[in-house]
Amino acid sequence: MGNCLLRNRCPSSRNQPDEAKNLPVKSDLPVWSAERSITTEQLMRKRAEFWDTSPAYEGRKEIWDALKAAAEALETGNRDLAQAILDGASITLPTGFLSDCYDELGCRYVLPPYVLSRPTNIVTSKPEPATDVIVPTSPVTMAPDMHLKIRLSIGDVTTDEKLPVNSLERIADVKERLRQSHNLGKFRMRMICCGKILNDKTAIKDAKVPKGFIVQVIVTTDQE
Repeated sequence: MGNCLLRNRCPSSRNQPDEAKNLPVKSDLPVWSAERSITTEQLMRKRAEFWDTSPAYEGRKEIWDALKAAAEALETGNRDLAQAILDGASITLPTGFLSDCYDELGCRYVLPPYVLSRPTNIVTSKPEPATDVIVPTSPVTMAPDMHLKIRLSIGDVTTDEKLPVNSLERIADVKERLRQSHNLGKFRMRMICCGKILNDKTAIKDAKVPKGFIVQVIVTTDQE
């Protein structure tokens, strides 16, 4: 319980490397084995326990959330998305691996291998239910009352634009408008701000995008 008093004090920050030693995130995942064979459900529960409890001991919750999103993206092979999340949250990687990283205040975050990859001795379990992504067939039309600064990344091409939106629109509505205006079809799209992936069902006003901040939109070639 005493560790709770160390929250945000970051005692390990004195070991932080120079800012110049910030390497791009590597796609290599740790190879490890559990002491005993475990199922997918057991692994997911172990991961959930780590992500739920870590912010109570040290570091900032928004950084832990960004690290979780980056780890999930990297495990599914989406390195570009993982890098965008890390950059948006100003997280540095002295070795290029998520297992050891720092935030802009110098706090150190150490991630165990079980949140980064699956063990070699995982056993077959019941298939996990698929999560349906609800995307409207056409964007909701509302009178604009604000602008979003968008940085759209499609492969190696990046463009900036100001998108007129209504604060009551959902993130899914904004994505659909971008699909139509840029002929993106069903390519997978992620919107990120401050290192956090914005949920499709969230209204723009509830996403709490800081004034003047850029919302990164990462488009990948896999289908929704």
